[in-house]
Amino acid sequence: MHGLLSQEQIVCLKEVELQWGGQQFGKGSSEQEGSQMMKTTRVFPLFLNSQEKRSWRTGEVPEDWRKVHVTPVFKKGKKENLRNYKSVSLIANPEKVMEQLILDVISKHVEEKEVIRNGQHGFIKGTTCLTSLL
Repeated sequence: MHGLLSQEQIVCLKEVELQWGGQQFGKGSSEQEGSQMMKTTRVFPLFLNSQEKRSWRTGEVPEDWRKVHVTPVFKKGKKENLRNYKSVSLIANPEKVMEQLILDVISKHVEEKEVIRNGQHGFIKGTTCLTSLL
């Protein structure tokens, strides 16, 4: 995948700073306080930007970033019934930012190169499988 994108398409530092600045910092998987994450608003985007470029070049992400904490969240009904729970993946804030940056780059590439046909409503933002019936 990384070979399909040009150097210009890879996320620039400004985009990382914007994404990091707009992040709502929860505890995430690393149990690090959001206030501590906010203190890194000047330094951490530099690290993320260099990590992002390395990931595009090598096609790999750090091992720690592949781990998530999955926790059950009760929906409704009897708590004893396991079907009344949904699983939620908790990932650390840096991974959330990186994930969004990568999604943005891929989405832009797919849109510009018209990789997905117009009939593929279920795979395009703002559409569903039902919109193809209209």
